[in-house]
Amino acid sequence: MPIDKWSDRIWVVNLQDDPVFTEDMEFLADQAVSPDPMPDLILDLSGIDHLGSSNLSAMLRLRKSVIDRQTRLRLTAPPDPVWAVLLTTGLDKVFEFSHDTPTALAELQIRR
Repeated sequence: MPIDKWSDRIWVVNLQDDPVFTEDMEFLADQAVSPDPMPDLILDLSGIDHLGSSNLSAMLRLRKSVIDRQTRLRLTAPPDPVWAVLLTTGLDKVFEFSHDTPTALAELQIRR
């Protein structure tokens, strides 16, 4: 799994298309229910070519877990086809986005 544990408080997850996407989201879901503190998450979507309904559902479940654990979630760098899906489904208004990972890192650190 391409997770960069940037700090104790922030993880950067470089998502890829399925089946890796599903495995990554399952790992993150397990982290969300563990007794360990959950870090803020940055999901880099630049490696995704397609988002299906199961992918979107997993992302929404993760978002709920992040909110319940009082941490934060940012999505970065969605390619045009992925951005189109997010716009069509209205999820562009549900998730927080940053232009790229360095920007997301800066925003999470500033708004701590």
